[in-house]
Amino acid sequence: MTPRPAVAVVTGGARGIGRALAERLSADGHAVTVLDVLEPADGALPGVGWLYCDVTEPDQLQAAMTTVAERGGGIDVLVNNAGLISPRRSYTDSGKAELMRYLEVNAVGYALATQAAHPWLVAGERGCVVNVASRTFFTGSPGQLAYVASKGAVLGMTRVLARELGPHGVTVNAVMPGQVATPGTEQYNDEADFDRTMAAQAIRRRIQPEDLAGLVSFLAGPDARMVTGQTIICDGGGHLH
Repeated sequence: MTPRPAVAVVTGGARGIGRALAERLSADGHAVTVLDVLEPADGALPGVGWLYCDVTEPDQLQAAMTTVAERGGGIDVLVNNAGLISPRRSYTDSGKAELMRYLEVNAVGYALATQAAHPWLVAGERGCVVNVASRTFFTGSPGQLAYVASKGAVLGMTRVLARELGPHGVTVNAVMPGQVATPGTEQYNDEADFDRTMAAQAIRRRIQPEDLAGLVSFLAGPDARMVTGQTIICDGGGHLH
């Protein structure tokens, strides 16, 4: 009997980094479904499914994960990527509603998605969760308090989930991209900003979404079965730690 393809879910995968992650996992042979409140920019992702889902709504997440699992025979890989990017402004101008919104989407949404996928992640031989965080947790990017705080929460969550899911053979890791040109980041950065970031890197080449996709592909693959609870930066050596 031919084994089924590994089933992967990518939240926030309709465009930008998430799209690159979904496309790479699909190219690697995974049966991929994107969960997003946005449709793919060009209307379709070749070989990738799409379901409308707001990651802050547990009922929507539960329904979407159940649909994916029923179609594919389970869920093996969850990539938590859906999130909000913030403009730069003083923390004194960040109200409670804004702070809570970033935490709700960028951190709580990851926890809720993992909860919804849990029954299937622990049922297989090896489940995998990859959380897309941000290296701004280490750089302390001024003017982005809500965003950085929410991404910092992802690191703590990753370590806790690695401990809790480890007995089930599930790996949980976080990846931290450098400054990548996507529709989201281009709202708040111009060419000079990207050039300054690149100039501070050990490898002076702009980070592409495909660079992070390769790292996620490794973490989701069999060679990373003993890698868990880790935070890995993919930024060309811009922040060495």
